[in-house]
Amino acid sequence: MDACVLYPASMRDILLSLAEKELYKPKWSDKIQQEWKSNLLENRKDIPEEILVRTIALMNMHFPDARIEHFEEIETSLHLPDPADNHVLAAAIKSKADVIVTNNIGDFPSEYISRFDIEIIDPDTFILNIIDLDPELAVEALTDLVARLKNPPQSIDDVFNTFERNGLVKTVQ
Repeated sequence: MDACVLYPASMRDILLSLAEKELYKPKWSDKIQQEWKSNLLENRKDIPEEILVRTIALMNMHFPDARIEHFEEIETSLHLPDPADNHVLAAAIKSKADVIVTNNIGDFPSEYISRFDIEIIDPDTFILNIIDLDPELAVEALTDLVARLKNPPQSIDDVFNTFERNGLVKTVQ
């Protein structure tokens, strides 16, 4: 996963809810976690850093196999258009991931990425594919997510509106 799909809380919530139902296995590195946390803190001065540190700790606790380490040697051998993205690809290669979920498709040219047998996919398409694999379990994940939202409580329509604002249009449909 790229940091950009963990930044909006609603996208992170649905992705982790689907992973909780074992519909896929999430993968990230400490560097990816740090990147989304830093971007969020920069854009949202009202969120205390302690909350995000706790969120990351909970993510790592609930998904202990998600954390990818020791990929630095791979990272230095990669040549993406933006070298700042090399760590995302390196973590994916190290974890033998099938896909990288990102909003920044253009940052991962398919002609380069294909040599690693990794697909680049946007989060909306990824979530839609997960729903298609097991619609009942996906609905259960969404139902659980809505039930957890208590401060403030949100209806399914509220959640769908937030998803849509974050680019999950096909998911909402």
